[in-house]
Amino acid sequence: MPETNTVIPLHQDIRESADTLAQTFDHAYDEPRRFKVYTARQLDKIEQLTHLDDETRFAMDVVANVLPFRVNEYVINELINWDNVPNDPIYQLTFPQKGMLAPEHFDKVADAMRGGDKTAIKTAIAEVREALNPHPAGQMEHNIPEVDGEKIEGIQHKYNETVLFFPSQGQVCHSYCTFCFRWAQFIGDNDLKIATKEAGQLKKYIQAHPEISDVLITGGDPLVMKTKNLRAHIEPLLELEQIRTIRIGSKALTFWPQRVVSDADARDLLHLFEEVIASGKHLALMAHYNHWQELETNIAREAVKRVRATGAVIRAQGPLLAHINDNADDWARLWQTQVELGIIPYYMFVERDTGARHYFEVPLAKAWNIYRDAMKQVSGIARTARGPSMSSHPGKVEIQGVTEINGEKVFALRFIQGRNHDWVQRPFFAKYNEEATWLNHLEPAFGEEKFFFEDELAEMES
Repeated sequence: MPETNTVIPLHQDIRESADTLAQTFDHAYDEPRRFKVYTARQLDKIEQLTHLDDETRFAMDVVANVLPFRVNEYVINELINWDNVPNDPIYQLTFPQKGMLAPEHFDKVADAMRGGDKTAIKTAIAEVREALNPHPAGQMEHNIPEVDGEKIEGIQHKYNETVLFFPSQGQVCHSYCTFCFRWAQFIGDNDLKIATKEAGQLKKYIQAHPEISDVLITGGDPLVMKTKNLRAHIEPLLELEQIRTIRIGSKALTFWPQRVVSDADARDLLHLFEEVIASGKHLALMAHYNHWQELETNIAREAVKRVRATGAVIRAQGPLLAHINDNADDWARLWQTQVELGIIPYYMFVERDTGARHYFEVPLAKAWNIYRDAMKQVSGIARTARGPSMSSHPGKVEIQGVTEINGEKVFALRFIQGRNHDWVQRPFFAKYNEEATWLNHLEPAFGEEKFFFEDELAEMES
């Protein structure tokens, strides 16, 4: 086994290993396929939408001018059951719906679009976007680190061990999710975008922070990048002994599995994964799955097989969403399918308080019941998904249950991650609130004035 602090070049033996392994794959999918994508400007070019009524298509156009819209032909033709529209979960996941904007926001933009004045349209869109909490949980104010009083763009460091890196070439996706909590990355406003063009900046920051052991390369989707560009960011990390795990956040295995199967540099991407493994580091592909339907196509399963063959581990996460997966049966089937394919269920998230949250959010009490009922349907090996978890300003807070203590009905909560690492695994209790959908809707139980972390959090903020 090589030393963990040694850079492993892409030697011939690694190439031969991957090429030999590739012979076991199903090569029916190796024919390159052209990537064709549609944005808001091409809504009228999507043939399947021509069967919808004019009112529905206009509403879709209104929402697509506020929230980012992008979908590719693979999603349209192979993931969506058009006979089940509008209820098909992948349709809801990718195509704008009128209810994704509050009525007053929808009417403001719709009226401006009907009027046809470009300035009025632009103003209405900007006002609505500003009201949608574009960067929740202190992403811009408290997560971006500073050195000598200057912010380091393209890096977030919220938890001690893990740093997030946003390479500029990866700030787009093969398709966009309608619920996306990072929707502000994609609307063309540089003031709201988190990204860096400086490849060496990440390495320098990590070396100055010995507590960092994990790097999460995220976006957008880093796997939209050419492999040579992704390699430029990853290979310097292999020189750092302190880095134990490299994570890549991606939905490519759903939205464009061809990325690891038939794209021109798919084989090179798999070689890169093997290079990371050969360096002695753990490589985790943090795959986003929202519904079992995403794993039903043959090429999606082939993509999973090829990634796992490199030694990389696939961990699956996704939020609980009204209109898409807000029932226990879908989650149980999703987790069971993932386990059968060798994917590790990792997180069930609560929909964040941003963007179209009012359309997708589920009350915390209902979310916990769905999680519990899904867990009851699967064996212990599929119960690795933590949740329901809120990625809130103070940290990742998990709802562990609803119980009664001294006659008071309460939520039992704990920190999975915290801005102060001493908060991790600390249990605390909140008054039961059937309507609450986020941490800031909850109040301390048992007559307490504050949650235990509030004073320290306020000091951090100041």
